[in-house]
Amino acid sequence: MTPAYGVGDAGLMNRVNQRMMALWMGYGTKVLPFADVATPDLPLGRLLRLSLIQVSVGMALVLLVGTLNRVMIVELKVSAALVGVMIALPLLFAPFRALIGFRSDTHQSELGWRRVPFIWRGTMIQFGGLAIMPFALIVLSGANAAAHAPAWIGPSAAALAFLLVGAGLHITQTVGLALATDLVPIESHPKMVGLMYVMLLVGSIVSALVFGALLADYTHGRLVQVIQGSAVVTVVLNLVALWKQETRNPRRGRPYAPPAKFKMAWKGFIREAGTARRLAAVGIGSLAFSMMDILLEPYGGQLLGMTVGATTRLTATLATGSLLGFAIASYVLSRGEDPFRMANYGAVVGVPAFLLVMLAAPLGNIQMFTVGVSLIGFGAGLFGHGTLTATINLAPKAQVGLALGAWGAVQASAAGLGAALGGTLRDLVRISGAFSGAASSPEAPGYMAVFALEVVLLLWALAAMAPLLRGRETAAAR
Repeated sequence: MTPAYGVGDAGLMNRVNQRMMALWMGYGTKVLPFADVATPDLPLGRLLRLSLIQVSVGMALVLLVGTLNRVMIVELKVSAALVGVMIALPLLFAPFRALIGFRSDTHQSELGWRRVPFIWRGTMIQFGGLAIMPFALIVLSGANAAAHAPAWIGPSAAALAFLLVGAGLHITQTVGLALATDLVPIESHPKMVGLMYVMLLVGSIVSALVFGALLADYTHGRLVQVIQGSAVVTVVLNLVALWKQETRNPRRGRPYAPPAKFKMAWKGFIREAGTARRLAAVGIGSLAFSMMDILLEPYGGQLLGMTVGATTRLTATLATGSLLGFAIASYVLSRGEDPFRMANYGAVVGVPAFLLVMLAAPLGNIQMFTVGVSLIGFGAGLFGHGTLTATINLAPKAQVGLALGAWGAVQASAAGLGAALGGTLRDLVRISGAFSGAASSPEAPGYMAVFALEVVLLLWALAAMAPLLRGRETAAAR
């Protein structure tokens, strides 16, 4: 049943909303490759509300790996290595995504819910991290020196904030995708993946543009307002997203059988043919696409002279490329294309994309840099959609949360490790002075080393996926 959005004096607004929704349903389903995932029992408006969880996740990711890393490195003068470690801290929670997904598969609630309690807990954890984060970052930068605060307070508070935000992200995204999978028939899963991740990227694009505009004239006070405002928006979006989504079933609260054991479920899952190799390919490819996350904006600022607003818009450029990649992948996969082949296409696109970014600084060409960033996003979109769709398609029906959690654990762990390695490797190369004689700037060799390593990792990911693709082609030929 579709919930009512207004009564009484809100009648005029209701008519406007209904007319806008009719326009969206009539036109949007013709131009968006994922929009026809809607059915009479599951209207597009309900799916779009559920996807607001992804919007809130995209907003937080822009803060973590986009806006804040530039502000911390350039404005707050925090070392890139420390920034990389802070952004990688959510990695500590990432392996638990498989456990969270499994628990949401088997949760027994007196209210009759499985997924909703986990999503709400994740939302409140994320809110807490965002609430304390701006003050923690200001203390971390040393701006409180006059207050004679102990040296350990800044790093500890910042670490706690990043951990809380990361934990909330992992919980809400994993269980939110599992809930969407529950609601959508299996033949529409590729379109559902496209819709959810396109909305994540829409959230990233809009947030990047808004954050860039608000922080164009940076002050500590403005930083506090922006981050704490995003905390409030996160709660509102997720509350709206969850309203009347999961059917309450009181029988879920009755423990007819002993609860399933995660260890046994995991052993059975990982023994499935191709599962370990698939997860390894996800990890290698995600590492390749994520090492540059905290470096693109500093790279543009230090080597190409771009402003805070201009470099923050790079996150929107990256997200736009990913948006296009997800839209194309959703369209093609819904027509029967092999998701592993789609993931291969993404890795192939990533190789020249990183080469363009590497060439942009020596040539002083901002346009080339922007094109390279867009292509990186496009390749990442194809790769992510392909691997995630393969995971959902191959997951046993009773273990959707576990399968999504495993994919998310590997992907998030690789992304966190990539952020830490990217910042650390850049600093190590800069400090060592390697290749400095051949570079126009002492900062350049560190960035180039990271981008070159990402090209190597993409080639490794292609090699890892080759047996999976050959195996499916052989099975299809029989």
